[in-house]
Amino acid sequence: MPVDPYILMLLGTVGLAALVPARGTGAEVASGASTAAIAVLFFLYGIRLSTREALDGLKHWRLHVTVLACTFLVFPLLGLAARGFVPVLLTDPLYQGLLFLTLVPSTIQSSIAFTSIARGNVPAAICAGSFSSLAGIVLTPLLAASLLGGAAGGFAADSVLQIVLQLLVPFVAGQLLRRWLGGFVARHKKVLGFVDRGSILLVVYTAFSEGMVHGVWHQVSAARLAGLLAVEAVLLAVMLSLTWYGAKALRFSREDRIAIQFAGSKKSLAAGLPMASVLFGAQASLAVLPLMLFHQMQLMVCAVIAKRRSRDPVEAEVSAPGPDAGSRTVVGSGTRSR
Repeated sequence: MPVDPYILMLLGTVGLAALVPARGTGAEVASGASTAAIAVLFFLYGIRLSTREALDGLKHWRLHVTVLACTFLVFPLLGLAARGFVPVLLTDPLYQGLLFLTLVPSTIQSSIAFTSIARGNVPAAICAGSFSSLAGIVLTPLLAASLLGGAAGGFAADSVLQIVLQLLVPFVAGQLLRRWLGGFVARHKKVLGFVDRGSILLVVYTAFSEGMVHGVWHQVSAARLAGLLAVEAVLLAVMLSLTWYGAKALRFSREDRIAIQFAGSKKSLAAGLPMASVLFGAQASLAVLPLMLFHQMQLMVCAVIAKRRSRDPVEAEVSAPGPDAGSRTVVGSGTRSR
């Protein structure tokens, strides 16, 4: 059951913000640097994401529609249902953060890693994560503005313009320049990975500093954190069950069901943190707390599931007969084998 080292770094950054929050001029500098860091993050996301590979994955459209429906439809519906836990287990700000968590796109790297360990359809997991990231650039801010209302700025013109300038424009610029910069980014993947993580740490420090200055953390108690963890554990268990048994009911193969389970039940910390900073402002520190906790929880649980799936006898995992029985789409090839 892995403990993500990056989570420890994030927690250390939160501790630093609690002890030495940015104030006055320092806060203005940190805010400006955080805004620039978010633009750089989404610019790099745009360069890295292969549109051609994502389009090739359309050949397995049923799987990708299933993952997108889990990520941007089923998850938000469960998030809305969680409103019933307020105020018994959750405060309203914690619930807003939990609801935002359900709107974030899926992960790419960990979905691929766990799918590979479990001997699932890795190409499908790659394409599903890519589709989710592409859709999340637009859908996450729109869903947040619609479902969270005033907590995320609503549909005010300034909020929409801020989202477009900080998220969408850099991402599109990265996509347009991918032809020329893609090779450079691939060659310097390790160094730019530090840029990614450093940028997110800066975003977290800025958000939590602002929360400390505004006294946001006085709203959180140990009992409320325990309640949040309990609700998130139920949320993760429900999504893991729905993605696995739902995909089985839809007559996907074992390999496809594994990809659907891991891509459809996870949320991206890397995409969610910068988005929360743009959407929530001074309330961003509480908004990202549920996402940070859920990220670690999903890694620990999915690691156990992936190892167990890797020991499953493939012969015993036969899809129920149906229209697509006896065939499986090979992602990126456009052919079917019978």
